[in-house]
Amino acid sequence: MGIFRPRGRLDMVSSPTSPLAQAAALHAAGRYADAEREARDVAASRARRRDDAWLPLALGVAALAVGAQGRHAEAVALYDEALPRFTRIYGGGRLLTLKARSDRAQALTSLGRHAECEAECAAVASAAAGSREPEARTVALAARNGRVFALSALGRHAEAEALAREALANVRGLPERFVLVLRLNLARSLNGQSRHAEALAELKPIEMAHRASAAPQRHQEAGAVDLAVATALFGLGRRDEARIRATAGHDACRAVLGPDHSRTAEARELIGRIDAA
Repeated sequence: MGIFRPRGRLDMVSSPTSPLAQAAALHAAGRYADAEREARDVAASRARRRDDAWLPLALGVAALAVGAQGRHAEAVALYDEALPRFTRIYGGGRLLTLKARSDRAQALTSLGRHAECEAECAAVASAAAGSREPEARTVALAARNGRVFALSALGRHAEAEALAREALANVRGLPERFVLVLRLNLARSLNGQSRHAEALAELKPIEMAHRASAAPQRHQEAGAVDLAVATALFGLGRRDEARIRATAGHDACRAVLGPDHSRTAEARELIGRIDAA
């Protein structure tokens, strides 16, 4: 989940008066290298001010942009630099800190550190669920989504499915992207259980929503729907269709996220499995 929320305290990054407004806009437009440069400039300009409230936020935005470019280890290092500042300035139990912890945890999955991600997302979701801050539900749900992804990556697909369905029962009133990514992760869990027809049925409305979504959302989920559909088609023995969709997913990942991103690597691996079949 990105740090750019449409309302409340978590919206401070993209507020017109925020020094990070430009970085947020560039990130939303999919201009991740430009967003990184802008966020790093803001961080550098704030670094000499003791306990400057914008410094950890700038580091967090830079980490998001770096991760979107496929430099996952560097993104985690930026979160590690930012988190002590979040804790000191905002407090360990406040939503901005919990949000940063969730983002870092989900970055770990791109390094194959799925067990760490699962444990941290569970802890963040629990802490956010106990918060009375207005946007606590949003942070808790984002952490649960990260946990669903990690559980599937760990091969614990039935647990991932159960958690995804539980989370989907609690999305009323939240942005459509929450529904899309949760359903996408639900489909991943179904594919992991070889329930490919169910996964494909789950993905049909997701495809329609994804195509109708605004550009920022399509950037963030580039290639993900195609890869899930291709996996389901391949599991159903529809090899040629699967190859077409996997190639489309790879092309989208490479164009938006770059060749080094973990999702691009996932697409290459899927194409290899299809070609070897």
